[in-house]
Amino acid sequence: MPGSKSNLMSLHEDVINDTSDLSEMKISDEKGSVEKRTKTLTEKNGYHDSVYINAAKIFQGIHTEKRKDRILVRYGDDSVPPTLTFKDEYSQHVSYELAFSALKYQDLLEEILLDSCVYPCQSIPDELTSLLVVMLYDLQDRKFQAREIFDEEEPVAEVRKTERYLYNFRTKLAAALARCRIKHGALSIEYILPETVRKQEQRASALPLCVWINTFKISLQDVFRDLKKGFTRVESVLDFDHYTYCMDQHCNDVLFFPSSLKEELLNLDLFADCKLLLQDKSRSLAVHSAQALLNTDDDIIVAHVGSHLTIAHMSVLTIHSMSRIFVCGVESSAKADELRNLFSHMGCKNIQLLHEDFTEIGPTDPRLQKAKVILLLPQCSGLGVGNPIDFILNEHGDAGLLRDVLQGSVSEDKLSILAERQLNELMHAMKFNEVQAIVYCTCSVYPEENELVVKKALESGVEGNKVQPYRVIPPVFSTCSNSEGSTETFFKMEPSEISSGCFLAILAREKDPSENVSVKDILARAAAKGLLDSTVVQKSKEDEKKQKVKQRRRNITGCHIDPKIAEFLHHQTVSSIKAEVPVSKAVSNVQQKNVNRTNSYQLKKSINPISDTALPKVLKHTSHLSSMGKAYDRQTLARKPHTERKRVVLKPVEIVLPPVITPYLSSQGNKPRVSSARHCFHGWTEAKGLSGRILPPTVSKVVKPAVLSHPRPRPQESSNFALPSYRRPVKVAGSALPLEERM
Repeated sequence: MPGSKSNLMSLHEDVINDTSDLSEMKISDEKGSVEKRTKTLTEKNGYHDSVYINAAKIFQGIHTEKRKDRILVRYGDDSVPPTLTFKDEYSQHVSYELAFSALKYQDLLEEILLDSCVYPCQSIPDELTSLLVVMLYDLQDRKFQAREIFDEEEPVAEVRKTERYLYNFRTKLAAALARCRIKHGALSIEYILPETVRKQEQRASALPLCVWINTFKISLQDVFRDLKKGFTRVESVLDFDHYTYCMDQHCNDVLFFPSSLKEELLNLDLFADCKLLLQDKSRSLAVHSAQALLNTDDDIIVAHVGSHLTIAHMSVLTIHSMSRIFVCGVESSAKADELRNLFSHMGCKNIQLLHEDFTEIGPTDPRLQKAKVILLLPQCSGLGVGNPIDFILNEHGDAGLLRDVLQGSVSEDKLSILAERQLNELMHAMKFNEVQAIVYCTCSVYPEENELVVKKALESGVEGNKVQPYRVIPPVFSTCSNSEGSTETFFKMEPSEISSGCFLAILAREKDPSENVSVKDILARAAAKGLLDSTVVQKSKEDEKKQKVKQRRRNITGCHIDPKIAEFLHHQTVSSIKAEVPVSKAVSNVQQKNVNRTNSYQLKKSINPISDTALPKVLKHTSHLSSMGKAYDRQTLARKPHTERKRVVLKPVEIVLPPVITPYLSSQGNKPRVSSARHCFHGWTEAKGLSGRILPPTVSKVVKPAVLSHPRPRPQESSNFALPSYRRPVKVAGSALPLEERM
């Protein structure tokens, strides 16, 4: 078959001779006023010896184990956890990347070793098989070219020995690779991978880069100003076009960039100076939710060390408060020193490290009595993350996540162990009586680690009967939040091409009905959330003082009077106190004169308070309208000197005016006629009008009292009946009665 032979030779030559093209990437703005950044991507030259050793140790612990009857390649004993030592973050990252790549192509690499007869080898023991597989992947990735040796690196004997062995058989290895590609009909080894794995890799490579702004180092406005030099701001990640960025819809200090700009972004000064920090969005959602629950002087407990970036972000968000952040689980002093240096470099000062594990700390620990919120980010399966390597490195996660990601699932035993541990930690958090809220966040897609854990914890009742129980509430982010997901009880994001998956639950204690929240606490919480600036807070304090003054006046003038009216009445009352004698004295004079005139006409009055049934109908209908008069009385009394402030019992007084005899000519002749109208005046003692005169309360509807029988008075008495302080006629039922004061 000449065709097949020619294809085989062609593929063989491609494997040997193909090299990566040289490409140049530049950053510039559309106006051409920006400094150009150039980065040259050269062909791969391999790694340091220490990288291969660490990658082999990682691969040894995560490689796929096959059934005994199908084992053809043996990897030795992996029961002892490997000890990893990295020179820097770059070496750590590429070591995990190399191990993960070897894991993805484990079946292919084993097939190449067996087909080329390179394995088994007497000189390569089973303990070095992992190193053999890792270095084989790197050799084919370099198109079977020799590795560049760095003079400054310290050589590792096992690495150099394995490298020479593989390079001597590079032709056989390349031919075996070509045969595998023909067998699978794949143009490259990427097409040999299962479709699910390829989609997961595509999603991870296209996932936007999420960064948050360290406001300890730079303000939001300065970041936007610097980014204008080379980037264009767009509305959402769907509008990305190379050098663009957008704001997050949930967190006001989180930005997104296209994934293709990762290498260039990391070279910017904003990233080098820790002004912008790269981290998965799920952690930003968690810290923003926790910050929204804090008051000005509330402390917060971070149950796990996790990523130092999460702790630093929490510290940045509490910059304007007196909150302290207690971090649990810092076991070694070396780790504590490392974290302190990182936090100091980032500008964080309100962080305290605790060496005890969270579950070992008692709920009554005196150090944590001011803690009101617990941030719980437990270890989880992590299948919702977009980039598993970054997640492992940042969160100090288990490397076994790489194997689970490839398989697309987690074993039932592992899931059960994780869920049980998460439940125990959440229940322990609920035992802290002083804590008012718990933020629970995972990157899992399994309900067993999310909703079911929260449900079981709430049903356990571990908080006891002496405190308010917990309930689930929707999370609150920042003022720019515009997500429909936050209106649900749980906040969930499914893994997609634009975001990683996460689960967020807020457990808050039910409010005690007897507990009143002061205005000061409300303003403090609003200021902690960033909803109020200092000017507004100061203005609110002044308004609170004014409100207290108004409240005192409202207590004096009655709760049914409008504040503006009460203020007006206050000024009017003060001005009239000096001009008039006390109304009570005038009314007493009226009462005394009326008593002396009982032989001339009948006068009914109530000296003692009377019951509602004894009141005439007019009083029953008008008693509720007298609150204004009562307000005047109380206001006048409140502003008298201390010696004159005596409690005066208000007594309703009913004055029944006698029949009026109006002489006029009728059709029957000149005969006086008695008016049939009954005129009543109802006054309240201690009530003054706007000008100091005694005013009756307004009566919308007058009901005639019962007809009273009495002897007919003399005309001169009826026409000269007087009330105090009135010097103008008062119209009563159409007739004018001149009233003047008699001393």
